[in-house]
Parts: sequence; structure tokens; C-alpha cells
Amino acid sequence: MCCDDIVRHYPKVVRAEILGYCMGVRRAVDTADTAAAEYTGCRVWTLGPLIHNRTALERLAGIGVQSLPADGIDLVKPGDVVIIRAHGVAPSVATRLAASGCRIIDATCPRVMLSHRRAADFASKGWTVIIAGDKNHGEVTGIAGCTVDSATGKYRCILVENRQDAELLVQTAHIPGGKQLPDKAVLISQTTISREEYDAVAGVLRPVIPELLVFDTICPATMERQKALAALQGRVDGVLIIGGKNSANTQRLLMTARRLFPRAELIETPDEIPADFFRMERVGLSAGASTPDEVIDNVERVLTGS
Repeated sequence: MCCDDIVRHYPKVVRAEILGYCMGVRRAVDTADTAAAEYTGCRVWTLGPLIHNRTALERLAGIGVQSLPADGIDLVKPGDVVIIRAHGVAPSVATRLAASGCRIIDATCPRVMLSHRRAADFASKGWTVIIAGDKNHGEVTGIAGCTVDSATGKYRCILVENRQDAELLVQTAHIPGGKQLPDKAVLISQTTISREEYDAVAGVLRPVIPELLVFDTICPATMERQKALAALQGRVDGVLIIGGKNSANTQRLLMTARRLFPRAELIETPDEIPADFFRMERVGLSAGASTPDEVIDNVERVLTGS
């Protein structure tokens, strides 16, 4: 059933106190907007999708900002403009970009940049860097790239996605011939990992690594949105999470919402609002850190008939 077929009952909308763009994403989008306006006549690229939101990417494409595929650096020509997204990139990738003769605009989130510096510093001093997060996520691969030994080309890091990965790492170390755990290591997380998962990984590793430094690299924006979502309990009949379906922090918001509320759904646009939400008295809204303000506003307008 489409929205137009529904009897016109408009629920009251209650927004989470904190939702939508985080500081790093807003900075990256503003950077892209400025580059499109400033470098007219030049090809403006982002290295991979700037953010995990289809609507925002379509808008950027409309003003001439295109996404390069992960293996598309060879498409870059002298005079092009390439924006490094908030996730950051490995130093080797930045070097390849520089060699192309393009103009580089670095929009790496300052929090991610701090993780880069820490990873590079400790790896250069002989420490093993353990990175907790999605192994295929651009932020994680960028941090891992900072640990590469320039002499051997080998990574001086270990990647674990969750507690189960950490437990497997420990078990493997006790198998004859298995890779031994380091005596000293630093633990760094993807900024959008859940607090519970990161604490669980640290809890597994602390007893078996004599010298383990655990850095709190989770972005406060992630926790702020989780807490603001939880604060809607008892105030709404259901919750809509607005954001990209391929956004890690948005998916975590959805998981939390489904645990806390009788009805929760993830949508990218107002067209996807399920019919039953129009029959509710109060609908809560939350949104991932890569969701544009205008998309949130449009969802609320459709829900309230304004």
C-alpha cells in the first residue's frame, strides 16, 4: 500500500534529541560542496562514496561530484580534484593519488586521523596494532595501511571484527605451531563499532597480552545517537530509523530500536514509510550519522501531512 492510499491519519512525530549528520560527515559534505563550486571546469571526484547515503550521493552527482571506484585511481588525471572521504585512506593510497598529479583535498575525520597517527607511531616502535571493526570497511583498511613496514611491505597489525574473532585469535595461539600473541599491543577500534562489542574484544585480549593499551576511539556521535534513541522509550508507538541501508552506524541504530521498541523500521526516503506507521499515535524518528537534514525533514513532513 502506498502512502496515498492510506486514510489520512497523521501521527505526532517525536524526534530523537540527537540524530543525523555527525561532525565528520558534515565536514566532508561541506568540503565537497565547496570543491564543486570552487573548481568549476575540473573533474571533482571522491575516493569511494563520500558517505553511505544514496540521496546525498545523488545530490552531489547533480553538482558534478562523482565517486571513484575503489580500484579507480588510474582514472585520475592531472588537474582533477580528489576528495578523501571522512573514512580516510592508507598512506600508500595517498601516495598513488599524489603521483597522478591531481589536487587532493583531505576530508578525513579528525578522530580517524588520530587513529592513523597512533597506529603508525606504535607500529614503528615495534608494537602490534590490533584493530577492532569491519575488516572490509574503508576506515579499518586505512588504519591498517598505517602499520605497513616500509622495508618489508608487511602489515604490523591484526584485524578482529568482534568478540568471536578475538576468542579465535587466542585459541589459535595455544595450538602448537600457531601464531603467538604479541607481548605488547595497542587496541584501536573503528569509530562506529558498538561499545559493547569493543569492550568484549578488550576483555578477551587483556588477560593474554601482558602489555595491552586500549584506546577509546569510538566516536561520541555513535553513542550520542544510541542514547538519544533510547530516550524515546515509553514516548512513541514505533520508531523510524532514517539512513542508508549500507551504513554501519545506521544499522546499529536499527538493531537497538528493534530491541527497545515494539515496532522499528529502516527507511532511506519518505516513500518507504510502512503503512502501519500512519496508524500510530506517536512515531519516533532517529537517523544515522550520514543522513542529510533535508531527508529527515521530508520524512517528518510526509508523516505529519504538513
